[in-house]
Amino acid sequence: MERQLAFVLHTRPYRETSQLVELFCAGVGRQTLVARGSRSARSPLKALLQPFTPLSVSWRGKGELKSLEQLEVEGPPLQLREVSLYSALYLNELLYYLLERQTAYHELFDYYRQALQLLTQGGSPEPVLRQFELLLLEALGYGLDFSTDALSGLPIEPQLHYLYRAEYGFVQAPGNGSGMDRYEGRHLVAMGSGCLETADELLAAKRFCRQALKPYLGNRPLKSRELFQHLSARKMQ
Repeated sequence: MERQLAFVLHTRPYRETSQLVELFCAGVGRQTLVARGSRSARSPLKALLQPFTPLSVSWRGKGELKSLEQLEVEGPPLQLREVSLYSALYLNELLYYLLERQTAYHELFDYYRQALQLLTQGGSPEPVLRQFELLLLEALGYGLDFSTDALSGLPIEPQLHYLYRAEYGFVQAPGNGSGMDRYEGRHLVAMGSGCLETADELLAAKRFCRQALKPYLGNRPLKSRELFQHLSARKMQ
């Protein structure tokens, strides 16, 4: 297999001295490899097979479970701490749980690399996370039309309210009610444009992404969310 630019999403022990490594690769998407002997005391691989380090990898084998053949580091590990680190771990969990194996997601890979770089800059992670979630939904085939009422076919009006209907889209909401599936038209327009700037736009996008991703994540516990909660609790003490 020719070399692929890749990032580690997750590792776990395999047999006595090896690891199973989940990678997100530029050309083939999610790939599971056996890193043989990587947990042995003399192996340099364990220190290299860490998240958020750009790698160049190749593998061999004809079965479903292939073996890591060559690995080179393509750059220094990205410097991520606390909020930025937990945000990056959240991206990894989404990719690990939701991507199909051996399916290329070229645009998503490019934005993943960009998102990690943006998170190292130490600003608010919210715009980065929301844009990534929206692109992920699109890449998985679950993207929605944020510009058109799914029932009437009319353009979304910024001043109106709309209800989200899973796997269908947004339809104009009656009256002035409330609910988690109710969105202002102006927020939908912002999501569709990919330009989320204000706090209320980001909050609406976060609510929508959680709602849209939940059927596919199921009840899987996200470690990154636990870390966010612990960090918030510590700051309140």
